[in-house]
Amino acid sequence: MSDKHQRPRTRLVEGGRREEWRRRLVNPPVERASTILFDSVGELEADRPALGNYHYGLQGTATHWALSEALTQLEPGAAGTALYPSGLAAITTAILAVLKPGDELLVTDAVYGPTRKFCGTFLKRYGVTTRYYDPLIGAGIAELIGDDTRAILIESPGSLTMEVQDVPAICGIARERGLVTLIDNTWATPLLFPALAAGVDISILAATKYVGGHADLMLGTATATEQYFADLQTLSWDLGHSVSADDAWLASRGLRTMAVRLKAHEEGALKLVQWLKGRSEVGLILHPALPDCPGHELWKRDFKGSSGLFAFELLNGDRSALVDRLELFGIGFSWGGYESLALPVDPIRTVSKPPAANLVRLHVGLEDPDDLIADLSQAFEWIARG
Repeated sequence: MSDKHQRPRTRLVEGGRREEWRRRLVNPPVERASTILFDSVGELEADRPALGNYHYGLQGTATHWALSEALTQLEPGAAGTALYPSGLAAITTAILAVLKPGDELLVTDAVYGPTRKFCGTFLKRYGVTTRYYDPLIGAGIAELIGDDTRAILIESPGSLTMEVQDVPAICGIARERGLVTLIDNTWATPLLFPALAAGVDISILAATKYVGGHADLMLGTATATEQYFADLQTLSWDLGHSVSADDAWLASRGLRTMAVRLKAHEEGALKLVQWLKGRSEVGLILHPALPDCPGHELWKRDFKGSSGLFAFELLNGDRSALVDRLELFGIGFSWGGYESLALPVDPIRTVSKPPAANLVRLHVGLEDPDDLIADLSQAFEWIARG
């Protein structure tokens, strides 16, 4: 069966496992390299960096190519995938690849905090103007596009506020106006939201999270169409971005089980959401699968499921004390691993119109959901006793 006709779960298993890269092994091995040796000066001078072509450690080995190819195959219509040492590095490099001084970038107001900081500092010094748009604007974004607008950066659902955007509508307007669209698709991954199929030009993942899945690597990826991939990859190498072979190998291993892990994250999170809905201490619950979450109908239309990250409003009590009391939820940055996490978050710091101020963000890992519910229950009861 051609890989073009394989379903996504099959692509997860088969992608990047070329026989010339793995030989008789199931998995392509870890190839650590800086120097690549050539048979002659002429061969060295004739060599050009490319997928599958050993050049220098910066351009990768079969370990890196296997991961890049597998990720590319998850996005029909993609020309390639560039690898980065972090998700933020993937976002910032992709932005720089499509903009020049004097350009304007439209960014969702619900964007990841460090991305917002990059836009307000480095991009500003670089001569790029940033304007923020309402995540629910949809096709209305046409009214914001000016003569200098060159790109639109989307994040759906929002990083802390979880609203879902009308990505096809935004991308349709962008194509009409000749703009580039980029999306941070970390929450859904291509399995739950095939971004390029929705019209996006460059889809970015913090692969540290669901791709890796085990809280043991740092990695970012950017998958692009033919029009933008060459410039994206060239700039990545020009800036010296490199990923260790060990991290690339771990990400490839995590990728093989991402579908079953995402399903377990989804089921666990939804069970906790339903339980939280019955708690008097809980107000607004921000999860795209809930009918009252902004953009829910778009989620139903465009997404193939949900993942393990959501937030809820604590009506009574101290959020930090609640989180400190939890035993099965770790306290720390990131998410997407097998372990559950809890963190007080303040969207008022990064969002113009936050839906609530007293939010606790949960990432539901792979523990038994009933144990996580029991943990939350004892924490609520402890807070109530004061």
